[in-house]
Amino acid sequence: MTDSAALPPALIPGYGGGPFRHVPGLLDDQLFWEGHLHTCAQEEEAEELLLGADGAEAMRLHNLLLGGEKWPVFSVPLAGGRRLHVVYRAFAEDEGVDYLLHDPGWESAELLAADEGHFTGPGLSWAELVAVADNGLPGGSTDDRHARLLLLLPAFGDDAVPAGAEDRVAAALRARTRVGEPERLAAALLEEQGPCGPVHWTAAPRGYRTNDGEYSFRNPAGAYARDAARLERIARALAP
Repeated sequence: MTDSAALPPALIPGYGGGPFRHVPGLLDDQLFWEGHLHTCAQEEEAEELLLGADGAEAMRLHNLLLGGEKWPVFSVPLAGGRRLHVVYRAFAEDEGVDYLLHDPGWESAELLAADEGHFTGPGLSWAELVAVADNGLPGGSTDDRHARLLLLLPAFGDDAVPAGAEDRVAAALRARTRVGEPERLAAALLEEQGPCGPVHWTAAPRGYRTNDGEYSFRNPAGAYARDAARLERIARALAP
């Protein structure tokens, strides 16, 4: 793996760690996607559909990314100069993949989800996920809508995915991976939705969206809840 000439963020406000490295070329690697999505496949059937014969090699790459001195980071642009950062947190014995939202006017980035042994999330509804993936904004690690959707998929959870969602995920799998049965895998991933499973999204009294996930930062009644002002600014920043 070689570092891209594109510069990663020197720092992400309010988030420790690094130094970071930007490696967008990994998004063209089948093995990267198998490792990145592996926690989305909770049942044996989905795991077999995703990993196939390359599973051991894919997980070796995944563990390598979580074990280096520089932390791989991928970014997706949002309106208003905002960014979603996907950071491979390579702390020894505390590794994981963090999904962070940052607005240039904020003092600190907001952690939406952490894909690790003690998963926290989900942090994105289906509407938010698709809106970010399909926004067409230039910059970041890739402008490919399929890669953006798969990159953010582990941070997603929603019990009300619309008709056509399986086709959307299958199209992304078909475009960016070599899995043998993308339609079956897409159906399994949308049914399982990672370690926390689907959550229900509702409108808070002030109009912004929250969910009821036990481990979600966006559940105002949960143990990990952000305060109302932070929940509102997260939702506004991600509004489709």
